[in-house]
Amino acid sequence: MIVQACINGARPSDFHPLLPLAIDAMVRDAAASVAAGAAELHIHPRAANGKESLAAVDDTIGAIRRVCPGTLIGVSTGAWIEDDREKTREAIRRWRVLPDYASVNLSEDDAPGLMQLLRQKGVGIEAGLASVGDAERYISLEDHDRIFRVLIELDHEQDLQRACDIADGIIAVLERGRVHRPILLHGFDRTVWPFVRLARERRYSTRIGLEDGKHLPDGTIARDNAALVAAAVAIFSSQSP
Repeated sequence: MIVQACINGARPSDFHPLLPLAIDAMVRDAAASVAAGAAELHIHPRAANGKESLAAVDDTIGAIRRVCPGTLIGVSTGAWIEDDREKTREAIRRWRVLPDYASVNLSEDDAPGLMQLLRQKGVGIEAGLASVGDAERYISLEDHDRIFRVLIELDHEQDLQRACDIADGIIAVLERGRVHRPILLHGFDRTVWPFVRLARERRYSTRIGLEDGKHLPDGTIARDNAALVAAAVAIFSSQSP
């Protein structure tokens, strides 16, 4: 059970005053998040113009690793980033400063190909599952156990009961498929804190940060990523049921 910090994601610059988009801001927030208790980092590298970019992985990972030595760092490979299958693959082939792992969305057409490419590069895989269909596709892959972790993320479902039902459906598929990989469960916006608590209850890992939401458990807007991480770590450290 760990708390991963997801410090920026695909959020626009006006989402929060301290959303880290430049490398120096990501470095600052990464260090502060680790100091607040984050065991890992999930980053969406950005180009100089602020847009997400897989070509920015080398510089971003290198800079963060210098201030957070020993901390596992992951990145997204979302299809929307390069918006082209071959550009996505070519950007990954060009990586020289490798992340420890990369998330791959099983809802995307090229997921199996990206997973194979990441294995060839020696990069771990977070298999991102957002639906029961994603889970079924994942367990159908011949080498589905060759991943770092399963990532259950329901970003597009804001009704808590429906989100929980989908998560339970995904977990049922994983159990049927005899998947024994670690699980990280997280919510988005309205479901963030219920899912942090659910992850703790079920002894899964979770993640928190401005990628997933900007509010603290009491409904106030967090000052920064470190404040969100500290709140999640407090929940994970609590001795109450």
